[in-house]
Amino acid sequence: MTPGNLSDAAEFLLLGLSEGPELQPLLSGLFLPLHLVTVAGNLLVILAIVSDSHLHTPMYFFLSNLSFVDICFTTTTIPKVLANTQTQRKSISYAGCLTWICFVLTFAGLENGILAMMAYDRFVAICHPLKCTAIMSPTLCELLVLWSFLFGVLDALLHTLMALRLSFCTDLEIPHFFCELAHVLELACSDILISNILVYVVTSLLGVVPLSGIVFSYTRIISSVLKMPSAGGKYKAFSICGSHIIVFSLFYGTGFGVYLSSAATHSSRNSAVASVMYTVVTPLVNPFICSLRNKDMIGALRKLISRIFSFH
Repeated sequence: MTPGNLSDAAEFLLLGLSEGPELQPLLSGLFLPLHLVTVAGNLLVILAIVSDSHLHTPMYFFLSNLSFVDICFTTTTIPKVLANTQTQRKSISYAGCLTWICFVLTFAGLENGILAMMAYDRFVAICHPLKCTAIMSPTLCELLVLWSFLFGVLDALLHTLMALRLSFCTDLEIPHFFCELAHVLELACSDILISNILVYVVTSLLGVVPLSGIVFSYTRIISSVLKMPSAGGKYKAFSICGSHIIVFSLFYGTGFGVYLSSAATHSSRNSAVASVMYTVVTPLVNPFICSLRNKDMIGALRKLISRIFSFH
């Protein structure tokens, strides 16, 4: 294999989840309904929160933003996969691949930040209830989401610009169903030491630091809830926080699990299959986890659905 300049690296080939053409219709038939349910479920959560004034609080503000990011995250990935499956076209341009990476990293970073904010909001609400309104003001909540978005964009642009400096070999096959930074780096013929260092440093800052904040927040929350005298108060707090913990665990557990298993087994195909968890399954189940165990959300969804049917 010979190194190629940027202009020579015209296209990457996405091998997908399976190389067998007989499985492609099955995968398409599976991904399409999952994508539609994901978009519909998260959209219902957003509309329910916006339409019900009782849900205009920091907790539901962050939840609506999480649903919006989940829609963007899955829409960034699944439609292209479906299009490639239907047309049997596996190639993607170099610029298209880097653009895809940029969007995926942006929305992953934004979701990472929103999950940390949700944990901080519950920490303030339960551990400092008298100061909650003053601390979690609407302006601060909006600024926190904006900062998360800016950090996500900066992270994505930084990695994308570093990838632009690389030279690639003639074998440009990506054993994945979407362009992922780690797989693109593996195809480079030039030195990727700086890029790998950057990946580890940024992952530590934007991944481990928020995760540590989440663990700290919920450690304090659980300690405070256990000291509550009211059994009803304990149940309500654990019900809401329990749903959030499941969402956090799914996002971080599947994300870290993909990369740890990939590093341990060196199997790109297994990594691609595992990536379905955080790109497809997690955005799909988030709205159901956060809604089905929350009486306020169930009530808002019922009102919204009744309004929709009343117009017909």
